[in-house]
Amino acid sequence: MVAPGYEGPFLLGIDYGTESCRAAIFDLRGNPISFAATPYKTHHPKPGWAEQSPEDWWNALVASVKRVMDETGIPARHIAGISYDATTMTVVAIDKNGHELGNAIMWMDVRATEQSARAETIEHWARYYNGGGTMPATAEWYPFKAAWLRANEPDRYKSAHRLVDAPDWLTHKLTGEWTVNINSAALRMYYNRDEGGWPVEFYEHIGCGDVFDKIPDRVVDLGAPIGGLLPSVAQELGLLPGTPVAQGCPDAWAGQIGLGVVQPGKTAIITGSSHVITGQSATPLHGKGFFGGYTDGVMPGQYTCEGGLVSSGSVLKWFKDNFCRDLTSAAERLGMNPYKILDERVSDMPPGSGGLIINEYFQGNRTPYTDSKARGIMWGLNLSTTPEQVYHAIEEAVCYGTAHVLKAFKDAGFASTELVACGGATKSRDWMQMHADVTGVPITLTEVGDAVVLGSCILAAVGSGQYQSIPDAARNMVHETERIEPRADVHEEYQFYFNKYMETYPRMQGLSHELVDHLA
Repeated sequence: MVAPGYEGPFLLGIDYGTESCRAAIFDLRGNPISFAATPYKTHHPKPGWAEQSPEDWWNALVASVKRVMDETGIPARHIAGISYDATTMTVVAIDKNGHELGNAIMWMDVRATEQSARAETIEHWARYYNGGGTMPATAEWYPFKAAWLRANEPDRYKSAHRLVDAPDWLTHKLTGEWTVNINSAALRMYYNRDEGGWPVEFYEHIGCGDVFDKIPDRVVDLGAPIGGLLPSVAQELGLLPGTPVAQGCPDAWAGQIGLGVVQPGKTAIITGSSHVITGQSATPLHGKGFFGGYTDGVMPGQYTCEGGLVSSGSVLKWFKDNFCRDLTSAAERLGMNPYKILDERVSDMPPGSGGLIINEYFQGNRTPYTDSKARGIMWGLNLSTTPEQVYHAIEEAVCYGTAHVLKAFKDAGFASTELVACGGATKSRDWMQMHADVTGVPITLTEVGDAVVLGSCILAAVGSGQYQSIPDAARNMVHETERIEPRADVHEEYQFYFNKYMETYPRMQGLSHELVDHLA
């Protein structure tokens, strides 16, 4: 509960993740006041498909917002601004009356594989975003899902007045306005202001050249004022009509903003089941092994570079759930965290895990290969290999994967001078030290671990006029707590193992594809 007499102003951030809708209230110094989360389900009607109900999203939003307002006792008049984030390339079809046409197609849905393959059969500047044209397009992205709908569900496609990404669905729900946030447009829809905007010929080649009739005309920078909260929505949420709403964005990049990575040099690492690795460049660049640089994708006049690991924390969870059941059960009975126990057991283990090399491609590889048929590889096993060494080697694999992405950035001309991390991995000080040692780059931790929803509140602060710009708001709302320096001798020792990690998958790629095809 907020102390009596403290009137704010406060900011409301909305975070639509894959599993729940979170609402949070922060003050102008970036202090968290209250959080609430409400879950919803993901439906998998066919293999490779993933859908969610926008109705479930909305009900979760109402529940979460009401809870944070009730728990804090903050009067609605003290909420100065609102902004939001949501999963990206979660595509929603909406009719002329504003009603959703069926479930949203989720970001992880890969039904549009045939449509994405067409991207590799055209020479166009849009392909530069995919590793400078060297990496295959992913079926997760917007134009391919739009083309799939047009070909396979023509009635729904024809009935759609708007076909938008999830953050832009929420813009309309809150304000009644139709916009495309620049982050979704640049990062996943191939929009590029430097090249004149939308790649019309590219969309036509994919099979959805007429989708521009369904995409809102306004492409809006992050944090820009959009409008006031609709009266009907305000009543439902328990807020004031007209409360300023600022342009939101996809979730990972709200996390980047919430880490204060809004200028060239720093690189954000948003950790969890996967790693998202992003940074800003002052100049346009493209290169093998990463996505981008996206024009104006986070900050106007800058270029966003993106890499990531499909599986990071999820591989540790796989090991814990399948090979540490006794330890996990004992830890739960004692109210302890099994990961903390495992970390303590491997805390003194030297680099290399006794000669064990693992890669983390258990669910494919996002970068540098963008290979959905990649699978995990483990080698160097011997009769003295212990479970602790396997756990340690998985931790190292995630750090090697991170270093591999940073190498792709550096090879293209973007050198990271500092990593700023948030998410589940930051709970392990030893694992963060390992990230620094393997990459050779210092890691900074910040006060608010939930950087994603803080990033949305930063956008709310800018859009409501509390701060003049995103960098200004970030300077005041993001506070560093610890800096972890790489140890030069350990970094040097890791280079042998890192090089072996990088050599492993190219040698096994053909076999991995054959195995996946055989099991299909």
